[in-house]
Amino acid sequence: MDKFTTLEPVRLYAPTTPTASAPRTLKNAQRLPGTPIRGPPPFQLIGRLPADLHILTLTYLAVPDFPAYALSSRALANLAKDERVWEARWRMFGVERSGLGDVLDALEEKAKAQNALAKDQGPPTLAVDIVDDEFGEFAAVNAQVGEMGDFIGAFSNTVIQSPAIPNFGAEPPKPTFRARYVRAHNLLKVLLPALSAPPHAVLSALFASPVPSLRQQAHILRLLSYFLSGSVKPIRPWEAQSAALRAAIDRFEDALLTAFDTADGNNNEDAMREAAEASWEVRDQSDGSWELGAMWAEKREIFYEQSRWRALDNFTYDGQLDFDAMDTFMGTVLSALKEHGSRAVRVFPPETNVLISFADRLASDVVGEYVSPLLTRAREVSNEIFLKAAAASFKEAWRMVDVITQIAAERSDSNVSKARAEDVVYRMFEPNMDEYLDEEVDFVKHCFEVTCGGWENQLSHRATVPKASPDHVRFLGSQNPAQVKRNVLASFTDVLLLPVTIVPRTVGNVGKAVGAAFNTGSNAAVQGISMLNPQRWGGGGLGGTSQRSSKATRPTSVSSRTSTPSQGNNTSQFDTLELLLSLDIALELIHADRESLKRAETFSGYPGQYGHRVRDTIEEIFVLLLQALSERHMRPGFDAATQQMKAYQPAEHEETRSVAPLLQFFELVHVGDMMQSMIQVYFDKELVPHIDRTDFLNTGVREKKRFEDTLDDCVAAGLNAGTDALMNQVEYIINKFTKPREYYPSEDAPLELGPTQGCTEAIKCLKMHCQLLKGSTSKEVLEVFYQEIGLRLISIIQKHLKRQIISLNGGFQVIADLNEYHGFVSSLKVSSVTSEFSYLKMLGHVYVVEDAKDLAQIVRDVTRYGGAYKPEDIYEYIQRRADWKKIEKTVDKTMYNLSFKEDCAIC
Repeated sequence: MDKFTTLEPVRLYAPTTPTASAPRTLKNAQRLPGTPIRGPPPFQLIGRLPADLHILTLTYLAVPDFPAYALSSRALANLAKDERVWEARWRMFGVERSGLGDVLDALEEKAKAQNALAKDQGPPTLAVDIVDDEFGEFAAVNAQVGEMGDFIGAFSNTVIQSPAIPNFGAEPPKPTFRARYVRAHNLLKVLLPALSAPPHAVLSALFASPVPSLRQQAHILRLLSYFLSGSVKPIRPWEAQSAALRAAIDRFEDALLTAFDTADGNNNEDAMREAAEASWEVRDQSDGSWELGAMWAEKREIFYEQSRWRALDNFTYDGQLDFDAMDTFMGTVLSALKEHGSRAVRVFPPETNVLISFADRLASDVVGEYVSPLLTRAREVSNEIFLKAAAASFKEAWRMVDVITQIAAERSDSNVSKARAEDVVYRMFEPNMDEYLDEEVDFVKHCFEVTCGGWENQLSHRATVPKASPDHVRFLGSQNPAQVKRNVLASFTDVLLLPVTIVPRTVGNVGKAVGAAFNTGSNAAVQGISMLNPQRWGGGGLGGTSQRSSKATRPTSVSSRTSTPSQGNNTSQFDTLELLLSLDIALELIHADRESLKRAETFSGYPGQYGHRVRDTIEEIFVLLLQALSERHMRPGFDAATQQMKAYQPAEHEETRSVAPLLQFFELVHVGDMMQSMIQVYFDKELVPHIDRTDFLNTGVREKKRFEDTLDDCVAAGLNAGTDALMNQVEYIINKFTKPREYYPSEDAPLELGPTQGCTEAIKCLKMHCQLLKGSTSKEVLEVFYQEIGLRLISIIQKHLKRQIISLNGGFQVIADLNEYHGFVSSLKVSSVTSEFSYLKMLGHVYVVEDAKDLAQIVRDVTRYGGAYKPEDIYEYIQRRADWKKIEKTVDKTMYNLSFKEDCAIC
């Protein structure tokens, strides 16, 4: 029996990487303490599973199961010490994330002090190294290659490794994640027996004398709660221990509530702060609520004093708004917010957000409850009162934002931005936003319908409309229409800069009047600016209320009132053509639109969905203005004026120098241009802050361009009809004032080289109308108008010449007239038409050439007239010569090389 030898281990299967095992084991055996262990790469197999799957298993494995897992094989034993495993577990522990590392330091110092005290009081002991098998550490055993994990049997040739000699000259290595966890585990595990004490004695057992501060106790309890979590699982009965700890924490929180309440009653902010900080540390983070902060807010008296204020006190006996009552109410609310909010900032940790929570509840439970019946009552009165009350209520509640921001600034780390302060009011008012935005759009539509409908009704009873008095402001009646427009726009701009009163008061400053007069030298231009008086704009609104129809709010407009003298006969039918457009209506529409826009602008900072809706509503309000002004006012007015110009017959009127409907139309063009300028100013001042004016896809930008195109189309269509009427008038003048022998005077008559009366009167008529249009429309439209006049004038002159009999002396009269026409057309500065008249002027030479052969040569010279006239065209004109019968054969022979004796068969 003594000769039996020890059995060798039996190999079950070949090792996976036989060559890699030896150096790794040797390397691990020689590593310095604290050096992190890195196991095999994730893709390497350990047994039949990859290494990363083992790492994932170890990451979530309970700590007591580590030794059993490590005993499975040598490879798994090494893997149990892998830094990847312990780094993940340390991160899940959350010590560094929660900033509780100092708690471990304090526990370690306390443990060292207790150990030192125990050593001083106890017998001497010999320190020995104890293998920490609890975490799968088997550092004292060094088996031969392949003896762990892949074999079963006896162990032989085991040796005890000598401890590595540390290098004292090197910097101490940074603790590994495993070392950090082991340290925390050992420090916290000694506290766990206290959790087995009776529930009422757990806190006493945990925090024995000397009792740490409340903050330190809270940190230890919080650290223990992380330790006894499902992420760490430090012991097998961790769930039971965790339940006991939760019960102890509940008792601790109850004690903190009592301590905080007592300190609150004594105004002891230091004690309140200590209790609040400790309570925040041990709160249950699963549901996100915090009982202590909620209890403090619950006890504020402001939440139980709603009966002190009546929301209906904001209405006068006649149903109008007077927000003095709400001003008093908000003063009380803001005072409470300052008092309690300041204490919240000083007492509670910034991350508790007690200030915002308190302000939220104050806004919803106090201010919101006050606003709700106020808006309900306003809705019963009228839509306009509801809209005003909504904007005013929001404006009043907005005062909370400034107070919250001011309070938060008392502490640099308050963690309360202005955006968070604004969200308090935004959240409170959200339930009213849908109704407000819908009603605002409907109200604007109603206002525009009432205004435009009233104007249309007024036009339908035109006979009852009083005629304009001579001293009323008008564009055509002023010496400088452009200066009148500039002054009106300047005053209009000043009005737009005036603030709109959102919160109604019984006592307020109406404001000073905007400029009192036009300084253009025209007495007529001194009137009419009263329409821009702030008293008219800052009043109670024009949307369908009694103010809209009140004569007191209808001052004389700088509208289409012209000082054209009475035309006599049937011209009186055009006296009211100027009333087809009115700046009064445009101002009323803009005023109603501006009131709505300013109300909606109060909510322009809303975040999220309602912010988009507010911006869309602002754009829609502006779009509705453009549609109402263009489709309900401008287009019908211009269309009616165009139809009346088409019906104009010059022969039915005594006055020949002016075309009555065209003059009135020019006044309308000035009014339309004035409206477009006002819209541009309104757009720049009120809309640009809310939209991107360079975004051609924006609804407001597109609708504004459509509005401008509509005005241009209306003016163009009217000018087309006006051109017809004007040129019919010019032709009528030429025919009326041209004497029968104007171009065929008697031989003994003196030769006058000046233009004829028909030519002079026609040019005077044209000059007057062209001058009136200048400055009232775009340069492009004006150029088209001038070009059309020039071309039509050429046709009239050509037609007129073809009806005359022209002698040699009369030819000089023709040339004089053509020179006068050419001078007028040149003043229009339209190059294409000027060149056409140059050729027409040269055409007059055919009437003063005596020699028939020379005349024929002139007719045959196609380059002479730049291609404007062909020989056959000129032939028609020379047929109007008085001596045509005498020179006809000579001219024909010279032009066509005809020989009647040779070519004529009869001869």
